[in-house]
Amino acid sequence: MAKWTPKHEAPEPLEGPVVATITGGTIVWFVLFLVQLPFYGWYADHDHLVWLWTCLAGGGLGLIGIWYVRRRDAAIKRAAALGSSLAE
Repeated sequence: MAKWTPKHEAPEPLEGPVVATITGGTIVWFVLFLVQLPFYGWYADHDHLVWLWTCLAGGGLGLIGIWYVRRRDAAIKRAAALGSSLAE
């Protein structure tokens, strides 16, 4: 089996509204949890409670994600400000 070698450089990663994207996804997970909550009995009767708890776990992990990307965004802005002040 031949070793794979890249024929060109990888493109730069795209930066978008990361905080807004993660926040939106987290809201969707919590909304899905709340929408399913009135049907708890049906999910329990049909052994589908994992769907309910998956949505709650997604929302909880989304909160961690929001914290992470906000800190990352702040660090990127600090580094850019520090870099521009050194260039002057």
